[in-house]
Amino acid sequence: QLFLKAPVNTAELTNLLIQQNHIGSVIKQTDVSEDSDDDVDEDEIFGFISLLNLTERKRSFQGTQCAEQIKELTLSGCAKNCEKSVVEQLDKLFNDPSRPVGLLLSERFINVPAQIALPMHRQLQKELAEAHKTNKPCGKCHFYLLISKTFAEAGKGNSKKKQSSQKNDELMFANAEEEFFYEKAVLTFSYSVQEESDSCLGGRWSFDDVPMKPLRTVMLVPCDRMGEIMAALEEHLSV
Repeated sequence: QLFLKAPVNTAELTNLLIQQNHIGSVIKQTDVSEDSDDDVDEDEIFGFISLLNLTERKRSFQGTQCAEQIKELTLSGCAKNCEKSVVEQLDKLFNDPSRPVGLLLSERFINVPAQIALPMHRQLQKELAEAHKTNKPCGKCHFYLLISKTFAEAGKGNSKKKQSSQKNDELMFANAEEEFFYEKAVLTFSYSVQEESDSCLGGRWSFDDVPMKPLRTVMLVPCDRMGEIMAALEEHLSV
């Protein structure tokens, strides 16, 4: 659902995330009662969180295709919605081995509440800290790249000037916690996926009878701001 019809090799991306057995978590249902009438598959995945070092993939060649496709998709969306200087800034960063960019992926079924994001991000930060100590690629990232499923009122946010300074109160986030990442990002922009959406999850939403346009919102967040983001998550998502 995140990439819809975009040319991203999601099979390769999936394999890379599975191979990173030192990082990432999944949401599963456990301890299903034998007397339960519900037909529950104990191996079914309801969500996951992980991180992929996009910069390292280019250097190691393994997983280069999907990493480069994600960068190209991001730069293409940036070129259509931002000034040229912003596109050049992002392109330069993608090719700077001294400041690696990690793709932060956090996905779950739509009916799984946002509160689950807090323990998932806690665990991910612990794993990233350990990866940093042991000099693994995921622990070397200076920036996190997030591509978030968002919605905006139809007809708003179409100009490049508007996109480069879009306020978060104009966006609705499918994953509510990602708004805290948006507030700490150094670069943000959104691009429409209305033409790619062929399901109600990706497409024709309305809130209070206002038609909503499906977007993907890109955020570039410095890793050293994660402390502030985690504090916000703790404040708003603690049960």
